[in-house]
Amino acid sequence: MTPKQLVLIGGGHAHMVTLKNLQSIVSKGYRVTVIQPSDHHYYSGMGPGMLGGSYLPDHIRFATRNMVEGQGGRFIKDKAKAIDPRKQVVMLEHSDDEIHYDVLSCNAGSSVPEDGILDDEGVFTAKPIEGLLHAQQEIIRQGRKRSLEIAVVGGGPSSIEIAGNIWQLAQRTTIYPPVIRIFAGRKLMRRQPERIGILARKVLGNRGIEILEGSYVKEMGQGQVELENGTTYAADLFFPAVGVKPSPIFTRSGLPVGPDGGLLVNEHLQSTEYANIFGGGDCIYFQPQPLGGYSTSTFRSRRILPGYI
Repeated sequence: MTPKQLVLIGGGHAHMVTLKNLQSIVSKGYRVTVIQPSDHHYYSGMGPGMLGGSYLPDHIRFATRNMVEGQGGRFIKDKAKAIDPRKQVVMLEHSDDEIHYDVLSCNAGSSVPEDGILDDEGVFTAKPIEGLLHAQQEIIRQGRKRSLEIAVVGGGPSSIEIAGNIWQLAQRTTIYPPVIRIFAGRKLMRRQPERIGILARKVLGNRGIEILEGSYVKEMGQGQVELENGTTYAADLFFPAVGVKPSPIFTRSGLPVGPDGGLLVNEHLQSTEYANIFGGGDCIYFQPQPLGGYSTSTFRSRRILPGYI
């Protein structure tokens, strides 16, 4: 008798308990496959701290491949490209193999929108988290030659974390002090209580970090940030922190999705149309009650859910 196939897309937080107990699932005769583009999973909450040098990569990640294979599961290092719910297969980005499933659970994650980004040179998004390690290396490499102008685009907590950790990195290393600007859109921390915004401004001001409010970013890249009011600022490196959007795999696969493109799930975290497909984390849209409201990004007129803006 062919064993039932459990396939997990992603090894993130929504799958932690399953991964921890994977051996018990395998021992009952099920075959478990985990698909993930990296051998490791990084904890996003500690990503800015890695950028600033508080943590090393090994402090904020765990070895997904080792965890899976050590408990008798199969690990596929690749990115899930699409799902065919009728054939019950997952298609991969870098392989023609189709991965069959009887039950599929999706923790496909999210990405930072690229609206208004003119090119990828010098642009570092907070997802995937590994990108912040590359950003750290680039700041040190270029910062040893000259003072950099660094643009952090976003008005929420993530922009403050990134800007503060760039400042901390400059304090910890032998680089020229950078000019750090936060392009906060209408107002810094405008969705938070007023006192939080006041404290944030005080902390950032004490560190010489500029806060630009009152106009949204129109475009970034090619050495500058352009605001909607026509003002431009030079920038060597860019850090968009304008919220996140769910993986496009569900829309691409024709599955029911919410207004943000996240997998539409019921109170049991099941797809509203396919009962053998589950989802969790920031790739879903919870049908009974949305878990976050629409957020206006620092690029006005773009709508992103969920996000800290």
